[in-house]
Amino acid sequence: MARHAAFLRGINIGGRRVKMAELQKACESLGFVDVKTTIASGNVVFTTRVQNGKALRTKIEQKLRTQFGFDIGVSLRSVADLEAFVGTSPFREVRVTPKTKLYVTFLAHRPQTALTTPYKSPDKDFTIISVSDREICSALTLSAGTGTTDLMTFLEKQFGRDITTRSWNTILKLLR
Repeated sequence: MARHAAFLRGINIGGRRVKMAELQKACESLGFVDVKTTIASGNVVFTTRVQNGKALRTKIEQKLRTQFGFDIGVSLRSVADLEAFVGTSPFREVRVTPKTKLYVTFLAHRPQTALTTPYKSPDKDFTIISVSDREICSALTLSAGTGTTDLMTFLEKQFGRDITTRSWNTILKLLR
């Protein structure tokens, strides 16, 4: 048995509504145990015997399509992998202020980009700190007239739509 975290892309925005209680039941119907949802953006932690990550992701995506009637992309990580990632302290060099937001973007596939990191946006509102085969770490400085949409738009242009982003605080909360 292994503990996993699934991060769902693009739910509870627009008409793509998914209640967390229904998401939990959908995961339980797949045979997952100790299923917990965190925050309405689609974070699910569960335990399963299935070891093959690709097969597990496909199984979850198919169930969600059937259950909710639309495609929902899933980024999947073992909790052990998340704990190891957090242990690397990817934001240790970032000077955090009350206006700083830290984000982790999960990649479903190895990135095809020539982006050199650290990358600072032209207006210096966000920085892509690092890009690995599985995650992108970024920091955003909130200011008048700017928000997370600039960063998210940039990430989709660079890495495609098969990504999903969570705040660093959400990742830490999920592991507690």
